[in-house]
Amino acid sequence: MTRGGERIEAETNPKRPLFGATADELRAWVAAVGHKPYRVKQIHQWAFHRRPKSFADMTDLPLDLREKLDAEWTLFATDLAYRGVADDGTDKLLLRCRDGRNIECVLMADGTRRTVCVSTQVGCGMGCVFCASGLKGVERSLTAAEIFDQVLQSQQLLPPGESVTHIVVMGMGESLANLDNLLVALDRVCSPHDGLGMSQRRVTISTVGLPEKIRKLAGEDRQYHLAVSLHAPTEELRDELVPVNEKIGLTAVLEAADDYFRITGRQVTYEYVMLGGVNDRPQDAAALGRLLRGRKAHVNLIPYNAVAGLPFVRPEPDDVRRFTERVRGLGVAVTVRRTRGRSIDAACGQLRRRYESAAGPPTVAIGAPS
Repeated sequence: MTRGGERIEAETNPKRPLFGATADELRAWVAAVGHKPYRVKQIHQWAFHRRPKSFADMTDLPLDLREKLDAEWTLFATDLAYRGVADDGTDKLLLRCRDGRNIECVLMADGTRRTVCVSTQVGCGMGCVFCASGLKGVERSLTAAEIFDQVLQSQQLLPPGESVTHIVVMGMGESLANLDNLLVALDRVCSPHDGLGMSQRRVTISTVGLPEKIRKLAGEDRQYHLAVSLHAPTEELRDELVPVNEKIGLTAVLEAADDYFRITGRQVTYEYVMLGGVNDRPQDAAALGRLLRGRKAHVNLIPYNAVAGLPFVRPEPDDVRRFTERVRGLGVAVTVRRTRGRSIDAACGQLRRRYESAAGPPTVAIGAPS
């Protein structure tokens, strides 16, 4: 068993990330350096499924091709800056981008499931008052390669015979504000030819609720699940907790979600972060049940992970139980998300915030299964 976090210094690398190129671009490059197109399939097989540490590990490629790959490309679009492993098996990665900015992703194990929670932006511009991700605002959107890289970096950590099975786009940033790059990355992950071959039905995209982008996603002919970060059952309370709601409106968000279900046939999940004494009261449960009753919907209740410097607290277990019962009693399907990785700041934005502060990376004990 090991304890403590592993900090790895990132280096600036001017080479092009391998998966910043499309399969066609890589085929053109392979041909230009004098090799047959089938070598691209070998490169992808290695990179996606055999987890090389470098191009030199791709031993069934000709030596000169490996050397040329190493001279012009990198396997990853980001560098691993910090890794923490909680005693429940959750991995939290801090990845450093080429421009020095940091992003987070989380790898969670649950039975045979291996789920990666990925980020889409550096920071977030939605301004949710309880969230660590948006405390510094949004700095920029991630490239498709940087989004895809979070899945690839997570896959590298798994033992032989295991692969990433599910993706939740619930990390830093507003997913639909970077929809075009997100779709490129997810299409690559789900490609059976030059990707991981994951089913689209194993991908969930979370949004605070951008109606136009929700409808755009619905029209893209994908099978991704949609999760709406609701967090409040009334306009007034949502305006306080999710300030962007003042410009959008809860009604508009729900209408767009209804359209998503109508167009795709896929049930919408509503995420609801429970803040002790704020949105976990009996009247909030009743309002939430009335709001979603009659819709093909599922509520995912998320007890809050406290963030240093913010005034919100985690709800009491009895309050969570009573809230769940009230909403369920109104005919709405409800689950309570099991908290994972609290010892490693696994909630989005927390690790990056501590890492970039004067305090540096976390110093709490972190346990990793032996």
